[in-house]
Amino acid sequence: METCEISQLYDLDYTIARDLFKGKEYPWEVLPDIGAFILKLGEKLDPEKFDRKGEDIWVAKSAKVAPTACLNGPLIIDEEAEIRHCAFIRGKAIVGKNCVVGNSTELKNVVLFDGVQVPHYNYVGDSVLGHKSHMGAGSITSNVKSDKTLVEVKSGDEKIATGLKKFGAMLGDYVEVGCNSVLNPGTVIGAHTNVYPVSMVRGVIPADCIYKNKSEIIKKEER
Repeated sequence: METCEISQLYDLDYTIARDLFKGKEYPWEVLPDIGAFILKLGEKLDPEKFDRKGEDIWVAKSAKVAPTACLNGPLIIDEEAEIRHCAFIRGKAIVGKNCVVGNSTELKNVVLFDGVQVPHYNYVGDSVLGHKSHMGAGSITSNVKSDKTLVEVKSGDEKIATGLKKFGAMLGDYVEVGCNSVLNPGTVIGAHTNVYPVSMVRGVIPADCIYKNKSEIIKKEER
């Protein structure tokens, strides 16, 4: 399933976590390793650029963190990121350069590439969001199936067993997710794809498309 490969979804020049993806084929393979990677990388960060908050939280000096935000480690917040009022970071999170984590947004076991925006009432868990991807207000990743079985990534008749019980969504670079959409467990959205508001998305959505519903996915050049 080539469309799900790391090389097809992400430009690794736009994340401090580049080395986390080395030797892996699919992006969800990084999910079990995020916490340990943060602890290792954090020890190497330049103290001239990053403040260490407690044992396992590193915040760039140029980042803006609201006093009402709740930060739990392991956590790295990169340069010029903005963590707004009442954001809740539960831990195992990498927030890239110039990211926006907004009011009442919750993060858990995630990698946000540089320039990601999750600015209003978002839940992002067990997910990877590519460079300059954006989740509209109220859009969320659902990271556990209702029957609690292991998540599979499905595209038509093809499927890949992930071995993961918790798996939200993999958003490629420049993905736009409309307000109040739900990305079901195992969702993969190709780079430069737009998802209509109030969508219910599952499976693999190709790059450079407009997702209106599961029966209407249009290539942008065909509009």
